[in-house]
Amino acid sequence: MRIFHIQNTNVTESDDLQALSTAGLPTQGTVWVACARREFEVRQGEVQTMLQALCGQQLVDLHISDLINNQLPSHYDYTSQYDVLVFRRLAAGNRPTDLENPGQPLTQVPQRGGPPILRRIDTSPVGFAVFDRVLLTVHPTDCTVRDVYAGKLMMAASVESRAAGARLPTSPADLMLRIINHMVDGFLELRRELTHQLDHWQSELLNPKTRFNNWSALLDARISLHTLDEVCEDQRAAIQDWIEALKTWPEPENPVAHREHDLLHVRSRDVLEHIERVVHHVRRLEQSVETAVQMHFSVQGSRTNDIMRTLTVLTAIFLPLNLITGFFGMNFDGLPLIHRESGAWMATGFMVIVAVGLVTLFWNKRYLARSGR
Repeated sequence: MRIFHIQNTNVTESDDLQALSTAGLPTQGTVWVACARREFEVRQGEVQTMLQALCGQQLVDLHISDLINNQLPSHYDYTSQYDVLVFRRLAAGNRPTDLENPGQPLTQVPQRGGPPILRRIDTSPVGFAVFDRVLLTVHPTDCTVRDVYAGKLMMAASVESRAAGARLPTSPADLMLRIINHMVDGFLELRRELTHQLDHWQSELLNPKTRFNNWSALLDARISLHTLDEVCEDQRAAIQDWIEALKTWPEPENPVAHREHDLLHVRSRDVLEHIERVVHHVRRLEQSVETAVQMHFSVQGSRTNDIMRTLTVLTAIFLPLNLITGFFGMNFDGLPLIHRESGAWMATGFMVIVAVGLVTLFWNKRYLARSGR
């Protein structure tokens, strides 16, 4: 468990939840309590005591169940005292937890099959409980999102970052939106890698010199893209519900608070726009895969037609030649040319003339020309 106290120009970190409960809420700043899902499940009594001491309100049982549930889709809910947002993030978050050490993953985890890019299309929910000055986040085991953003937060508190214009979160809602924006950036990076992988498969599908045999991976890609589309749709609905709830907040009384409230609206719309970009790109990739498969079978059908046409033309050329050889092969003594020394050559020459004439005829009709020319 990681606990951060975020002030205007400083960020301090600790891991003593009991000391935080005893000391109470600081006079200024925001408190961020980040814990793993299994750790939250084991220590939920301590977490509830901390929330009661700092906020005067505990999480209701249904929200605790939502935060513990590893299969919950992205959604938004609220009470009169706090808001709850569940947002699914990328990366394999279904890693089993070491039960003897809550919050720590098992050292050996079975790997999923398929191409590496498809193994990355795995999501796990991150829960946010947003109070007035406290943000409680429940992450998957060994969550890189929490650790990476915590590093960015500590870096933003440095003197160099503040001189460069970096701003620390001013409220739990602002901190939540920044973490979510970091999650969405992972989806935006994934779409470029997916595009490269699918472009490679499409080139193999349409390459006449190769035979595409990776149908199982292509099927997994279609299933993964469909799953990713559903995940992004749930994310978009959750953020839209959050934006609608944000509109119902009371208007701030002072200009500084009013500006911070406007920044929350701007940041929320920015996150929503990023999610919509991911949704649009995923749907375009799905259409590209479907189109590539249809074009592959169309090309295969065209190649089959070309082969059958060529075989038909060859049969049409040799059919009259077989007729001529069969005519002169009959056991009759009165056949023409059979008693002449030049008869065989005359028959051969006639057959060559017939064959050349048929080839010329079929070539002029483009029966022997390639369809690509």
